[in-house]
Amino acid sequence: MLDDMAMRGLHEDTQRNYIMSVRNFAAFLGRSPETATPEDVRRFQIHQADSGVQPPTVNNAVSGLRFLFNVTLDRPDLSRRLVLTRYAQKLPTVLNVEEVGRLLEAARGPKYRAALRVAYGAGLRVSEVVGLRTGDIDSTRMLIRVEQGKGRKDRNAMLSPQLLELLRQWWREGRRRGVMLPQGWLFPGKNSLEPLSTRQLCRAVHEAAETAGIRKRVSPHTLRHSFATHLLEQDVDIRVIQVLLGHSKLNTTALYARVATRTIRAVTSPLERLKLLMEGADTGA
Repeated sequence: MLDDMAMRGLHEDTQRNYIMSVRNFAAFLGRSPETATPEDVRRFQIHQADSGVQPPTVNNAVSGLRFLFNVTLDRPDLSRRLVLTRYAQKLPTVLNVEEVGRLLEAARGPKYRAALRVAYGAGLRVSEVVGLRTGDIDSTRMLIRVEQGKGRKDRNAMLSPQLLELLRQWWREGRRRGVMLPQGWLFPGKNSLEPLSTRQLCRAVHEAAETAGIRKRVSPHTLRHSFATHLLEQDVDIRVIQVLLGHSKLNTTALYARVATRTIRAVTSPLERLKLLMEGADTGA
């Protein structure tokens, strides 16, 4: 299965999730998944439901097991027995502009202040932020190069003058501390040869939110959600936002139309138009 995934260029995180799903299935069976029957697959999914496994986890397991059955074992009959779980899609948590400002100001230290501003100012995923190298900042073209983002795709993200100046300040501070290596990580971890971990950045966001008195449940991805929502409220074309976020499907980006409160408030209700028409008719009479 590892060879099959490597041949198809699956991302390391995807491979890890798939293997975990197969391991859980094997532990449930108590024997090799190669010996599984359709009834075994059914019992496993019933076991997941009875154990309170959340729908996203169930669906991740379906993806991993489908790969095993379809590709590695050539058992499509077992793959067809797997059922995806439907679940309600919740609206993302979004901070207003004032809340974002408070959170960014509350970040501790120049490295985290810069990293969180990249997450919000360029709309990057947490894995993309920690994966940046110093050479990815293109001050000539005012772009941030994101290499091998989600779906193993490269793209360019926006780089504002204010963000560039902040990153230059962090570069000078990092050089002074001796942690910024030539062509090294933009946000190095405790060891300069390793990047900041996503867990460390998540912890920094939680601490900043607590310091700023923000009661909403926030994460680095909240800054990405807020970036997209605020652009939409500024009347930026949704197709442009799609490109900036690196979304493959416009439907994914369209989710932000449901949380862009300023955009929603700007729409005139047909009830208001009806009232104006009725008043006009009364005046004419």
